[in-house]
Amino acid sequence: MVLRKTSSLRILVEKAEKYIPAEKLEIVKRSYEFACNAHEGQMRLTGEPYVAHPLQVAVILADLQLDSSALAASLLHDTIEDCNISLEKIRKEFGSEIANLVDGTTKLEKLSLASPSSGFKAGAQAEHQAENLRKMLVAMAEDLRVVFIKLADRLHNMRTLYALPEEKAKRIARETLEIYAPLAHRLGIWELKWELEDLSFRYLEPTKYKQIGKMVSLRRNHREVLINKLINVLQTEFERAGLKAEISGRPKHLYSIYLKMSKYESQGKHFDDIQDLLALRVLVNTVPDCYNAIGVVHSLWHPMPGYFDDYIANPKANGYQSLHTAVMAMMSIPLEVQVRTYEMHHIAEYGVASHWQYKEGENTDGLFEQKLGWLRQLVDWHRELTGAEEFLESVKTDIFNDQVFVFTPKGEIKDLPKGATPIDFAYRIHTDLGHRCIGAKINGRLMPLNYQLKNGDVIEIIAAKKEKAPSRDWLNPNLGYVKTSHSREKLRQFFKRQERSENIELGRNLLEKEMRRLGLKLGNRDEIARLFKYDNVDDFLAGIGYGGVSLHQIAMKLASQQEAPKQEPVEHTPAKKPTSAVRVLGAGNMLTNLALCCNPVPGDAIIGYITRNKGVTVHRCDCHNIIRPDLERERLIEVDWGQSDTLYPVRMRLVAWDRVGLVRDFSTVVAEEKINITTMTVKENEEGKSLIDFTLSTGSLYQLSRLMNKLEGIKGVVSIARLGDESVTSSS
Repeated sequence: MVLRKTSSLRILVEKAEKYIPAEKLEIVKRSYEFACNAHEGQMRLTGEPYVAHPLQVAVILADLQLDSSALAASLLHDTIEDCNISLEKIRKEFGSEIANLVDGTTKLEKLSLASPSSGFKAGAQAEHQAENLRKMLVAMAEDLRVVFIKLADRLHNMRTLYALPEEKAKRIARETLEIYAPLAHRLGIWELKWELEDLSFRYLEPTKYKQIGKMVSLRRNHREVLINKLINVLQTEFERAGLKAEISGRPKHLYSIYLKMSKYESQGKHFDDIQDLLALRVLVNTVPDCYNAIGVVHSLWHPMPGYFDDYIANPKANGYQSLHTAVMAMMSIPLEVQVRTYEMHHIAEYGVASHWQYKEGENTDGLFEQKLGWLRQLVDWHRELTGAEEFLESVKTDIFNDQVFVFTPKGEIKDLPKGATPIDFAYRIHTDLGHRCIGAKINGRLMPLNYQLKNGDVIEIIAAKKEKAPSRDWLNPNLGYVKTSHSREKLRQFFKRQERSENIELGRNLLEKEMRRLGLKLGNRDEIARLFKYDNVDDFLAGIGYGGVSLHQIAMKLASQQEAPKQEPVEHTPAKKPTSAVRVLGAGNMLTNLALCCNPVPGDAIIGYITRNKGVTVHRCDCHNIIRPDLERERLIEVDWGQSDTLYPVRMRLVAWDRVGLVRDFSTVVAEEKINITTMTVKENEEGKSLIDFTLSTGSLYQLSRLMNKLEGIKGVVSIARLGDESVTSSS
């Protein structure tokens, strides 16, 4: 293949061949030739051939040691949008992987990332919006390499921004500063981050950019000489003290200095007062060495009052640890010094306390930042590994699956936890909107209030015109109406404000109903209240009434607290197939069977009974076969639930007013919960009600409680409850 040679192509090939095998480098060269043909005759506003842009993007990515597929995709990334080239043609010529990268980059091009901020210094709301956009950029990219391509594409466009009209250049610069530079920072691509910031600063504040550039330029040579001198002096002192340390200077770029100057100007200070324009970082092996190093620094140079911070003894909330001080070096030179161990430095660079967090002083989502820290570490690792090509191919952005990003009708982005519902969205907008929510349109269609939101959904909340109380069902975790703690707290506050007597009565009814449904004994209410740290029963019942205590919490705690009765059992029941989901305490591997008389499921309090020839039969503690008197009490044995995916049969009865479609609605709800019905009979009693007796297979008491709540919501249902052996007999 004969290539159209340029100096930029030569640079790309030289950079790429250092880490990409020769056979894989061929697809990069072939992509370049394809791009040349596709962009033939097209020119940029700078006067260069258009293909110079994708070529420079590829060079930037080669500096980051991106794989051959990413380099090829970067060369082809504008062919679909700007040329008469289809995605299928790309797929046919270069394969699905490269085609998907090109397609992903093209989709990001279409994504509007305009920030709502109206000025250079955005307000808190605008900053939050920009942060959401940054997150969305990553979350929507199916492959992390797409984001790298997009960042490199933006960097080269910023380098040639001079060719655009002033207003357009400012708009792109603002978007770059608020979205792309912070994204590069969070991914640890420092080479891109500082250049994106400085280029944005140049177009947004040209006068200040030139002013700071001139001040820094006048001092640059002097500063470099001074830093080297300070390092040598400090290194000598460390050697005298027998301290091993690695010292480095911390250069600042223009935008960073601008931010520092803005802060100082508000305090009535001058450029010359910036204490950390000259800065040293000291890395040592141990924590005692950190304090020894600070002692050496303070004995060598006079410390400045009020500038010492001990983040080792008092770590920041995000885990960041280091010692910070400012000194007057050589009598008249202000100098910042940071001292930390290598391990602290590693954590600060990649872990909980990212450098940008402590520096920017932001309140951020810890889990999201932890994941970005992990990504940043991968970026560093893949540059060092010889198998970088294969390594990066496996890095995807599916680790950002714990959040969804949705839109208001006006186009604002809101981030919510995965699984969030329209009610969570309504409470995120305003508490009153949440209280008055009666429906929701998702992408123009009416959807149920427990619908789980998806990335990109546009949500319109339908609110009652008059004041309306929210439904108490929204607090039921089994029904799935709310996901966020913010929504639950707003609901609890609302119900807590209701009449205390009303909450107590409601709590009593809810508690008794839930215990009857699950077949659990209620027991002494005072003892139950103390289990939940309530001083009296009324406070406990009121807590249930306003949602402070969930019925699921009560059911699970009661099931675990109930003890085996004192009476002795007799062997009196056939057994289910053996299961390894039950552990026999104090014994080795023993055959266990679940009793068919009471059908225990995980969450029920259980007791084992040693049979004569079928191992241990497992009963619920309140099973009528267990509480019968017997002289062989020594055959009782303690058991508990182990870890297993086993399904357990449970017999149930649903009572409902007879109507057309009842059985259909019943079967649909059970199927939606992915629960299997093994037997079912339907009959009518004297009152004209339908009795549906059925046996289902469930994995836990929680799943059973959730299903029962949903079955109660079926039109005409009067009650739903578990059946024991005696109940079945009496009803047949």
